[in-house]
Amino acid sequence: MSRPLRLGTRGSQLALWQAEHVAAALRAKHPGLAVELTIVTTQGDRAADVPLKLLSGQGVFARAIEDALLGGQVDLAVHSLKDLPGQDRPGLALAAFPPRADPRDALVGVRFAALPPGARVATSSPRRAAQLLAARPDLTIVAVRGNLDTRLRKLDAERWDALVLAVAGLERLGLAARIAEALPLDLCLPAVGQGALAAQCRADDASTRTLLAAVDDRATRLAVEAERALLAALGGGCKVPIAGHAWLADGVLRLDGLLAAADGSRLVRDTLVGAPDEPAALGRALAARLLARGGADLLAADQVQPVPGSG
Repeated sequence: MSRPLRLGTRGSQLALWQAEHVAAALRAKHPGLAVELTIVTTQGDRAADVPLKLLSGQGVFARAIEDALLGGQVDLAVHSLKDLPGQDRPGLALAAFPPRADPRDALVGVRFAALPPGARVATSSPRRAAQLLAARPDLTIVAVRGNLDTRLRKLDAERWDALVLAVAGLERLGLAARIAEALPLDLCLPAVGQGALAAQCRADDASTRTLLAAVDDRATRLAVEAERALLAALGGGCKVPIAGHAWLADGVLRLDGLLAAADGSRLVRDTLVGAPDEPAALGRALAARLLARGGADLLAADQVQPVPGSG
């Protein structure tokens, strides 16, 4: 390429770390390749104080970057995969998934077992809130927005008992010491794609797709393709909390999935194991099981069409 490869990213500290991480991987695989970052402001960034559930549309942290890709202002984008809608946008392709980081949620403040009765726990995620309330209905959930540093400052200033964040984000920014506990998967199943990065480009850009293929991790791709198929089969995500996590081990692909009532009063959870060469089929099969076991009732009770992300 005669000019630098233009990489679109959000401007937060974590987003810039993730973008540079992928850029460094590309430079290592393609010596001499020039990659420059282009910061794009998204709807989620502009409305940092508005609860996520009140923001309109899908992919509030991704759509402006995807617009820049389609418009030719950037050549590729790096996203936190959990920020992307369940279905790919026409004209774009998820060309690479680098090795996944720890997908679990982290409790900052105190360990879960040490939370006092009526503890105030801060999170912006309906998925996290529903699962924590299912285990501890006495908890008081406090809504919080902002980047990692902002949320951590609010935890200290507001004297909440705990704050829930992603393990991966804290570790990537050197803040692992703030983690009181990485929540076990049987207590809090992660968001689809949590801990994974996605490198996206135009579907017809063969040269960029070839460059990105060198940083794609097979195990991560199989896992997230199963998770995203689960999400898409449930309608792409919705106000109903949805969780999903897959991993490849001993030659098989295991997928856990969950739908929940927002207040945690009901969880519908199931697991399937399948062949690693058919991750999408595994995701669709698990979605059908969840819907049959009561997930359809949860979606109907919410009176919305299934749409993305419960982070």
